[in-house]
Parts: sequence; C-alpha cells; structure tokens
Amino acid sequence: MLEIQTLTDFERWLSAQSAPAAIQALDLRAYKAELKDKKFHGSIFLSCKLCRASAHAIVKGGGMIVPNSPKMSFPTHRAALYAPEELFRGYKGGDVQDYQNSYDYQVYQDFIQHGKLDTPLDVGLFRYLHDHSITDALYELIKGRKVVAIMGGHGMERRDAFYAKVAKLSRRLTKAGFLMVSGGGPGAMEATHFGAYFAGRSEEEMLEALTAMSIRPKGAKAGKEYADTDWLERAWKIRQAYPQSEADKKKFPSIGIPTWFYGHEPPAPFPTHIAKYFSNSIREDGLLMIARHGVIFAPGSAGTRQEIFQDAAQNHYGTAGFYSPMIMLGKDYWTGQDDHEYSYPVWPLLAQTAAPHYKDLLAITDDEAEIEALIKGYDPEAYRV
Repeated sequence: MLEIQTLTDFERWLSAQSAPAAIQALDLRAYKAELKDKKFHGSIFLSCKLCRASAHAIVKGGGMIVPNSPKMSFPTHRAALYAPEELFRGYKGGDVQDYQNSYDYQVYQDFIQHGKLDTPLDVGLFRYLHDHSITDALYELIKGRKVVAIMGGHGMERRDAFYAKVAKLSRRLTKAGFLMVSGGGPGAMEATHFGAYFAGRSEEEMLEALTAMSIRPKGAKAGKEYADTDWLERAWKIRQAYPQSEADKKKFPSIGIPTWFYGHEPPAPFPTHIAKYFSNSIREDGLLMIARHGVIFAPGSAGTRQEIFQDAAQNHYGTAGFYSPMIMLGKDYWTGQDDHEYSYPVWPLLAQTAAPHYKDLLAITDDEAEIEALIKGYDPEAYRV
C-alpha cells in the first residue's frame, strides 16, 4: 500500500488514483472539490483533517476514515516520530512543576485517568492505533541504518563515571555512522542521547557540558536524580547553551524510545527523534529487535536484567534473522563483584545461555574503545540465522 505523508504526494496520487493508499495525518479541508465523486476503494485516511462533505465523499467512494478522538489528548495516527520540542510543548524551562504544563505530561495524566491496563475498549483501541503508527514511523526512519542500543538504569546519575562512559561511547559510535537508540528515559538512557547530541562537537565540550549538568540540589537523594526539581531544567539549559545545528540533527540522529507507562519520569530531551509508546511490552521488545548491530548493557537494576535475557532469547531463537552482539559494560557490576545494591552475577548465566549459537558475540569490559571496536567489527551477514 502506498503511504502518503505530504500534500504534494496526495495531489499526485489523487489525480492518478493508481493504487490504494494510506493518507497520513494531512489537513485536507481545502480539497473538498477534488475529493468529490472519486473512488477510494481500499484506501485509508488516518488522522486527517476533513470537512463533513469530504468525509462523506470518501466513505461514499469506498474509503475508510480513522479519525482522531475528541476525548483523547493524543492523535490516533502520527506520520512521523515526535521531536523533543513537540513532547515538551508547554514547558518553558524551570522546575518539575513547569514540566506538568507540557504536552507529554498531559498525555500521561490522561493515561492514568483512563487506566494503564484496564481501559475502556475505545481508549485501548486508540492507544494501539497510536502505537502502531509509531512503529511504522520508526521503521521508516531506521531503514538502511546500523542500529545499536544502549540499555541501563534510570537511576544512573549524571556524575556517575558510567554516565560519562556511555556518553563517550555513544558519541564515538554516532560519529562512526551508527544510529544510537535507547529506552529514552533518564540515567544511562539519557547518557546515550547526550553523547549522540554532541557528535558534531568535541569530547571536551561534551564533558564540560556534562560537568555543568551534573550539579544536583543540596540534599538530593542518591540514585533518584530524575526526581530532582531541576533535572529537566539543567538539561534544557545545556540544549540552549550548546544548540544542535540542523545539519548535525540530520547527520547525527538518535532515537529515544520511552513509554507513558513510566510517564512519571520525563523523557530524555537530547534525542533528535522520540518514539513514545503507551504499551511498554511492545516498546521494549521492539527496541531490542531493531538493534541488529548490537546491544550494550550499562549498569542497571531489574529492568535492565530483564532486557538482557529478553535480548538473549531473541538471539537464541534468531528472531531478527541475525545473531547480534551483547556487550556488558562494567565487569565488576555484571559479575557481582562490586558493592552496588543491584549488582548481580548476570554474566555467568548469560555466557551459559549463549552457547552454542552466539557465544562469540558476547563481551564484558570496562573499556569504551574495546566496545567501539567490537561493534565496528561485527558483520551481520556472518551471523545470519
């Protein structure tokens, strides 16, 4: 099916009417005369703005209309991923209270109001349609790209040595042409996009910005930086002090993939694109699935451990059609040798799970340069299932 996302393409298709099409999120209110008496068999109009006469003409001509719902604060269908400016629309800078004026937070409040899981039928349907459009837009964006994911804990502080390691590694891989993705939240996820954001600048500038962004309020609780009243403000000030040029946005993109299921945490503001989902299970499995050039696991707690073995299961069964690298960042952490409360000996079990299919694609290290070399040296075709 043709996918139409611009008015120019719509006009060309309407005059030719060569094949059924999915017309996505276009304002068609000015096309009342052009839509009259046309045939639309097999075509779908998704979240398009239509006058009543045009809607009647489309249905009469055999087309299907999937509209936005007036009771939902989000669109049924998006033709593209979110930009940070869209999600943070309404946030003018300041403390966490100001974030509550943002579009992102308003959608989260609706999410809570209508229920996370036990939702009315229509609400659940509109959420799934929204998430379907996010997946479609995501796959369009990553087509032909070498995708690498970094997973890790949301509690990782900006002043943590591992935050800097993740940022430096992400910056290097972005400059080398890899598309970095993460779960799109705070901590290690934010560090992924912070590094990619600075791919067009020097590492010294990045570390200078990180130092400025790492100063926490007096008495702030350890491991809960994302709950600081100025967590978002500090990041927003860095975006303003070190603006990313339009050329760098195109050359060095990154994609955050968060969820409103954990919407009490603001999304990381540094990705160029944000694929935000309602369904956490679809988001999490899909994130690991697209990372065909490898997944790097920075220190994290229960969620990160779940993702490790979720990725291991995908590798074991060759779900994506390839076996791909799984790299543990933090030897002591992933072997249970340090004193962190969430440190567990995950590595021995993972190594045993990986045999025999993809054991040579496993690595555990503290060295960003070693990880960079492993990712660059991976050839998916050599590991096709």
